Amino acid sequence: MEILPYLANAVLYAALAIYFWRTRWSPAGDVAANGAAFNVFEHYAVLAPLALHTWLLARAAFAPDGLHLGVGNAVSAILWLTVLIYWLGNFYYRLDGLQSLVLPVAAAAALLPAAFPSLKPLPNTDLVAFKIHLLIAMLAYSLFTIASLHVLLMALLERRLHDGSLPRALRALPPLLAMETLLFRILWAGFILLTLTLATGVVYSEELFGRAARFNHKTVFSVLSWIIFAALLGGRHIYGWRGRVAVRWTLTGFLMLVLAYIGSKFVLEVVLGRA
Repeated sequence: MEILPYLANAVLYAALAIYFWRTRWSPAGDVAANGAAFNVFEHYAVLAPLALHTWLLARAAFAPDGLHLGVGNAVSAILWLTVLIYWLGNFYYRLDGLQSLVLPVAAAAALLPAAFPSLKPLPNTDLVAFKIHLLIAMLAYSLFTIASLHVLLMALLERRLHDGSLPRALRALPPLLAMETLLFRILWAGFILLTLTLATGVVYSEELFGRAARFNHKTVFSVLSWIIFAALLGGRHIYGWRGRVAVRWTLTGFLMLVLAYIGSKFVLEVVLGRA
């Protein structure tokens, strides 16, 4: 019975994803929009699974014995924040095709706390440096998740432009140059947060272990990710990098981030059975 609320949450996300797919991407749903009120309904409909996700995540992560942030809760929290940031951002940037990519991933992430429950609380969560580090890191992960999905949407748009066939979802998007400008704004915001994540990680490590950083899997891949995004943003400023170069570097940097935190937690908790 414990899995039923998580399953309901996943079904709500999936149902909305199917709805957006049928009305935006499917040839049968390739029709004109029904007006602003209909779009408002679509926008606020996302709040239903998001609210349930909020309650389930808070119940799973915040326990009397401390903060439980195993791999299931961590990924779920990142995707919860991703959906929230996308939902808020949709007030300012209308990216009509992105919800068809965000919501299926959120549906899968909503099930993870039930599939991989966190058995032990994280140590040292009472430290202020840790709380700041964790919050900034979650925001950075979420922004880079959005950037990665955004860049996939750009790649699909560019490919369909060459093929000459555009579903309604892609026809409703801004021009590629406008999407590219937005992508680099997201990347800059994520890069600043990633820099702060590494800086607060140093402070946290100094406070807890008496040294700036521990040389491990997480540190190596986090620094590699920072270098990749720094090179991409520098290449954009100096050489005007765009298009497929931006796609490759964005996805590579995001993969390094996944390996840095989620990959290491998955190996420790699921493969090796260590908290």
